[in-house]
Amino acid sequence: MSRSLIERRLTDVAERLKQLRFDLGVADEQVTHFSEEAEDARLRSLVSETPLAEHEHRDAARHAAVSARSREDLVVEIARLEALQDDLLDQLLDLDASPSLPDAVPTEARSADGSS
Repeated sequence: MSRSLIERRLTDVAERLKQLRFDLGVADEQVTHFSEEAEDARLRSLVSETPLAEHEHRDAARHAAVSARSREDLVVEIARLEALQDDLLDQLLDLDASPSLPDAVPTEARSADGSS
């Protein structure tokens, strides 16, 4: 893969990671909110012992679970992109470490054909 393509992919991955990390911050706030809401609804359902309060508790718990799953999906995607970023950086280092074509010709071969 060419250096410019690797650099372009690195830029794309970095931008995506930046957005996902922002989304993760939002998801953390949502998980906290929905979890607190679910706990409040659970306490209300225990105190009131009505079918409506139990229904509200189930709904709030379901919202908390969905937001937690969404947050976990973000964490998994961030980890995947960080691994991809590491691989791309390794490829970039490999390109820097590999000799370019003019330097690939051994010194003995250059002196044997008369070039310096």
